[in-house]
Amino acid sequence: MSTPIPNPVLAITTLLQDSGVVPDVIPAALGFRPSVFFSPVYRKTDANAVLGTKLSKDHTQDEPALRIVRSEDDEIDEAGKEKSYTLVLTDPDAPSKKEPKFAQWRHWVITGLKAPNEPGSGTIQKTKPASTPYYGPAPPPGTGPHRYVFLLFEEPKTSFDLPHDAVEKNGDVKSRARWNALKFADQYGLRLVGVNFFLVEDA
Repeated sequence: MSTPIPNPVLAITTLLQDSGVVPDVIPAALGFRPSVFFSPVYRKTDANAVLGTKLSKDHTQDEPALRIVRSEDDEIDEAGKEKSYTLVLTDPDAPSKKEPKFAQWRHWVITGLKAPNEPGSGTIQKTKPASTPYYGPAPPPGTGPHRYVFLLFEEPKTSFDLPHDAVEKNGDVKSRARWNALKFADQYGLRLVGVNFFLVEDA
């Protein structure tokens, strides 16, 4: 008798629920099912952020590259053009999971990402500087493991950009606290298509 092939969508949704990413970052009512699978890779250390992997703070301080695999369920643009994506990195455990009074803490927002328009694997291309520059994980000592959650959104049009006065265009540390990734997405018509996360703890 052959071994059943694991269902990647079911595996991811189960992990998101078990880790509390659903509902702490993604509302349960959204009924999210990923259609784009991606993996952030920290090139200097070759650290791969894959669904709950525990990484060190030192290994995650540089802006990562992004590898993508789009499933057959992800609709191809009828005009045959490349899709455009926005990626965010958010920490729902600031300053700790027990007392997340600064959650979510916005670590990264980058728009205009491009990926191949056909199902399969490839590398996401960055076409513009980040709106919110990347800020590496910095969990306070003794606050336990923090979840660092990457959310990939499909943009409503290929020319999408944030308004010049959007809070996400302010990289100042003081502006990053008490943010909400899904409210941000709703505000700009972004559709969640993929998610990944990793853990960092400073004991």
